[in-house]
Amino acid sequence: MVQRLFPTTVVGSYAQPDWLVDRDMLKAIVPPRVRAQDIWRVPAEQLEEAQDAATLAAIHDMERAGVDIITDGEIRRESYSNHFATALEGVNINRPAEVPGRSGRPILVPRITGDIKRTRPIEVRDVEFLRANTSLPIKITLPGPFTMTHTSVDEYYGDDEACAMAFAEAVNQEILDLFIAGADVVQIDEPWMQARPEQAKRYAVKAINRALEGARETTAVHMCFGYAHAVKDKPNGYSFLPELVDCDADQISIEAAQPSLDPAALNILQKKQIILGVLNLEDETIETPEVVANRIRTALAHVAPEQIIVAPDCGMKYLSRPTAYGKLKSMVEGATIVRTELER
Repeated sequence: MVQRLFPTTVVGSYAQPDWLVDRDMLKAIVPPRVRAQDIWRVPAEQLEEAQDAATLAAIHDMERAGVDIITDGEIRRESYSNHFATALEGVNINRPAEVPGRSGRPILVPRITGDIKRTRPIEVRDVEFLRANTSLPIKITLPGPFTMTHTSVDEYYGDDEACAMAFAEAVNQEILDLFIAGADVVQIDEPWMQARPEQAKRYAVKAINRALEGARETTAVHMCFGYAHAVKDKPNGYSFLPELVDCDADQISIEAAQPSLDPAALNILQKKQIILGVLNLEDETIETPEVVANRIRTALAHVAPEQIIVAPDCGMKYLSRPTAYGKLKSMVEGATIVRTELER
């Protein structure tokens, strides 16, 4: 892994090219919980090849921008969660349910109609492809068990904690295989802990720890307020954050730029590495390196430099590719400014 102050990374997704996906349709269904195959512009028989080509472009952009720890950009995904969740046995997408989403708009979600089981590797090829095409450290992401529970309708377990623990077992099996395949970091995405803090306080950490059980390499948990494209008004504090001190993840990934997070919130995370969001993804304006540097400096009043990993607030899926690239380049340059200041 990267052995210097303020290594840079991405949270997960990168901009998918217009020739691969219908971006207007993608933005209209933020984010799909069941399959959204109509977003793909490429015929099914050519889709994998096209996704591979677009993934190579995303890898190249991240490398060219100078990012230290990269992902595959989640280019093959319709959303951060449905790629994995809908591949599990027991998750029924043929007869979806409708529930309120985090933005208040109704969304279609799967029904849980049987034992949740992982019957095959789901993202292993993604890691193998990424590992074969870069020499940099790599990260892959999975939806977390708490979030998958709260973005589905349980008609089988009759208990949301039991449902979450079943998802956690499936996530755990995948995580162990992803590390074998070459991942340096595996991150689970858990935005719904912020949306449902009371339920999260009962069992989210328990489910996360089951998902991470046996993982000997670096693990992370990402928690956000929702994609900037869909959620414009964000609070400056988390309703569920201190509890993550007790989770087994090495790194906690949080938004700080768009919500103008009170940096004092970082005090509770002294025992964790912090993936600090320094790019506001709601604003298409590309931050200057000095703006990024100031956001890092603000965090340094509360946590040690060695704790901070620099990243965008969230996934960059809904940005244009030029904007996403420009923001990443400024992020890397901003981290370099502060690193140089401290190493003088």
